[in-house]
Amino acid sequence: MIWLIGNKGMLGREVEALLQKKELAYIATDQEIDITNLGDLQEFSADKPISWIINCAAYTAVDKAEDEPDLAFKINAVGPRNIAEVAKKRGAKFIHISTDYVFDGTKAGAYLETDLPHPLGVYGQSKYQGEVNVAEVLDEYFIIRSAWLYGKQGNNFVFTMLRLFKERDIVRVVGDQYGTPTYAPDLAALLLDIVRLNSSAYGVYHFTNEGKISWFDFACEIYRLAKDQKLLPKEVVIQRIATEDYPTKTKRPQNSYLSKEKITKTFNLSPRNWEAALNEFMLTIIP
Repeated sequence: MIWLIGNKGMLGREVEALLQKKELAYIATDQEIDITNLGDLQEFSADKPISWIINCAAYTAVDKAEDEPDLAFKINAVGPRNIAEVAKKRGAKFIHISTDYVFDGTKAGAYLETDLPHPLGVYGQSKYQGEVNVAEVLDEYFIIRSAWLYGKQGNNFVFTMLRLFKERDIVRVVGDQYGTPTYAPDLAALLLDIVRLNSSAYGVYHFTNEGKISWFDFACEIYRLAKDQKLLPKEVVIQRIATEDYPTKTKRPQNSYLSKEKITKTFNLSPRNWEAALNEFMLTIIP
């Protein structure tokens, strides 16, 4: 049996949809089970034949984390440690989701799993501490780092751009931060592939869709597809701006590009290009 934690979030909803589609035995929880309370986790799982745990729960408000560091660390660091303790006690395999924000973005090329993390803000620091905590509890685990996640549920860059395109005549988007979008169903499919294989290829992995772009490039493609699908009532000018022209509480990594070489070789994957994934997503939101 699979225990999906965080099934009400963007990624968790996609994982649960696939679990249902594939008719796999699972249980799913969200905030009704407090991951920061080890006792709650142990009590809930005590009588259940759990063989895999997938943790999609996270504090993801990057800027707000600067004002709520204790809460961010409780959810992103203490929570994963507690779940790892339960996995260890139950002999279950554990998949934990992490982020590109564990890196500072100063590397010129693609980030490898072996590159030393150096997070810039509270969110990244809390997520990295979560990774450290999992590795302290378990000798065997899967940590999957992803980036620029979007999907049908929750707030994300695609929905923000579509809203701004309708509200404004000019939309300014940062053009000097680079990475790769990740379509939530594609990441969900990877997680269940690992489970389906009952894999023992433990370790840290990077996964996104393919390609390297800026937020500006991403916005332009969202706009093009929205125009093609007649989702927008008017023309909009998209202006490329520099990071310093869009100040935020948390400094974002300039380079969030993650190498997929390790995960593609290990699991014989071919992540699709970000444009193909975005095109599929846009077709799902046609009114």
